[in-house]
Amino acid sequence: MNKLLILLFLLLPSTHVLANKQSDLHEHNFIHGNESCENNTDPKIEIYEYSPYTYILRQNKCTHYEAPFIYVLFGDNKVLIQDTGATKDTAKFPLYSVVMELVKKYALLKQKSINHFEIIVSHSHSHSDHIAGDEQFKNKKNISLITPTSSSVQSFYGYDQDTLKWPSDNTNLELGNRNLTIIPIPGHQSESIAIYDPKHKWLLTGDTFYPGRLYIKNWQKYKLSISRLVSFSKSHPVLAIMGTHIEMSDKAGIDYPIGSTYQPNEAPLPLELNSLLKLNANLKLNTTPKKVVTDKFIIYPID
Repeated sequence: MNKLLILLFLLLPSTHVLANKQSDLHEHNFIHGNESCENNTDPKIEIYEYSPYTYILRQNKCTHYEAPFIYVLFGDNKVLIQDTGATKDTAKFPLYSVVMELVKKYALLKQKSINHFEIIVSHSHSHSDHIAGDEQFKNKKNISLITPTSSSVQSFYGYDQDTLKWPSDNTNLELGNRNLTIIPIPGHQSESIAIYDPKHKWLLTGDTFYPGRLYIKNWQKYKLSISRLVSFSKSHPVLAIMGTHIEMSDKAGIDYPIGSTYQPNEAPLPLELNSLLKLNANLKLNTTPKKVVTDKFIIYPID
């Protein structure tokens, strides 16, 4: 057996496992509220373990109708928390304690002290439903909290240096044997970023792209951002595009009303690469802002 065949043989099992995990995630029904929130018994935060080093959290719609998703990514010496949800109150939304339980679990798995890990709290953008939980992390040990402003985001990720230009250049964040790519994507908001995780081949896109209403504040910057994501995907495999909300139902082109606290029959959280290509094609067709309803997302300019 030649070296190429041996390499392909070794890669097949991991590829198969990734495909199975993606299939399970695509079929997973996240907590989605209740017809009567007074009778809701779902956890305040759902914890979905994709792997021992990757978690997806979802806020209960009965604590906040936005029900944002939060990503927790572990490396050998750092942990990235991407977004902190829509509620400050720890009784209603105990994000810090949930995150620390996950850190303890991972530290035990790696046979490390919990203090071994630096916890980086980052944000896809600075809208209130993604930063409200920041208060829970302030003045806590081993926490690096990135203030959700353009200047702070750019400084933390190195864009205050002459070698990196915002938003045209990508950069990296090393968690320890897990090197993430940071991609500036202004348009939804000026400090919006995407994160590429090569371990799972995920592209985390915040509110810039998800199964729902894509609110576009700056049409031209948004178009350029999506075009850069498409260009990036040509040289980096993308198995799933992971946003921070679900607003579409499983019926093509049908979304839930704003403010819904009960969303049965939601669309899956992950979007596929062909959806990003479809978004890019639609944007190229329109030189001026235009609302477009598609099967899996709605282009919704607000500028």
